[in-house]
Amino acid sequence: MILVTGGTGLVGAHLLVELTKTENKVIATRRENSDLSKVEKVFSYYTENHLNLFSKIDWVTADILDVPALEVAFEDITHVYHCAALISFNPKDYNKLFKINCEGTANIVNICIANKIEKLSYVSSIATIGKDANTDVVDEESDWSSKDANVYALTKFDAEMEVWRGSQEGLKVAIINPGVILGPGFWTSGSGTLFTTSSKGYNYYPPGGTGFVAVNDVVQLLLLSMNTKIDKERFICISENMLYKDVLTKITRELNLKAPAKMLKKWQLQILWRLDWIRNILLNTDRKVTKENLKSIDEKKKYSNKKAITTFDYKFESIDASLAFCSKLFKQETTS
Repeated sequence: MILVTGGTGLVGAHLLVELTKTENKVIATRRENSDLSKVEKVFSYYTENHLNLFSKIDWVTADILDVPALEVAFEDITHVYHCAALISFNPKDYNKLFKINCEGTANIVNICIANKIEKLSYVSSIATIGKDANTDVVDEESDWSSKDANVYALTKFDAEMEVWRGSQEGLKVAIINPGVILGPGFWTSGSGTLFTTSSKGYNYYPPGGTGFVAVNDVVQLLLLSMNTKIDKERFICISENMLYKDVLTKITRELNLKAPAKMLKKWQLQILWRLDWIRNILLNTDRKVTKENLKSIDEKKKYSNKKAITTFDYKFESIDASLAFCSKLFKQETTS
């Protein structure tokens, strides 16, 4: 049997679509009072008999910090996909991020070891990929540094250390490091905000760029890493390195809107994070801009996907196709 943590998130929901097409029994964890409607909506994007497939999921209420509940979820499980995580760039959320991303992953690893799970595939992030001073393109072997890393990257790196610790204790593992994951159905969080923001017609775009990937590519690499003899390996999962300007331009064109024409200057970004800090202090709102993620917004870090391509003989979906698909669904759901 297969267990998926974080089944109500973007990656988890899309992974469940593929897993329910097989004969395997699929268990997915959810937090109490979590909304399954978005997961059901994701199923409807890809198959006509989506309700039949969706009904094949055996949902178990189990927070990854709740060890007794997890032990129940793990009964008779043989393979685990760990997709659950918290995403935040607010320094105030460090303790919460550490508990969920690091301690939660440690719980998953420990129970995997105790239950002699055959393999664990873990969804990490390119935020944990280092930077080589001698080249503009980084890969899985580039040394990572905590200097200037945001709180999300710090805790995902710590989570990876728990996975590697599990591998030293006999657990077979594979880690997937996705870039910015593009996928439909979650328009108010993660990369979904790219579409929501683009629809508002803003004329400014961030100066930097990063690696982007379709959510279905992340799912396919998770499946490949699980269903092959791969062990103790990590794979950068990106389709293309792109500037934010180009991505936002493609989205706005798909939405029949005017593309952003003005690049945010460094001094404007500095003002933005200070205003965001003041807003957070006065109104206790979530931080949207911090000094640490300003650096990532400004830099043009490039990632190599060569290892994934050569290991699995894999061809990534084009970002153009992914943006067109997501934009089409966004328009349908926001104009109806």
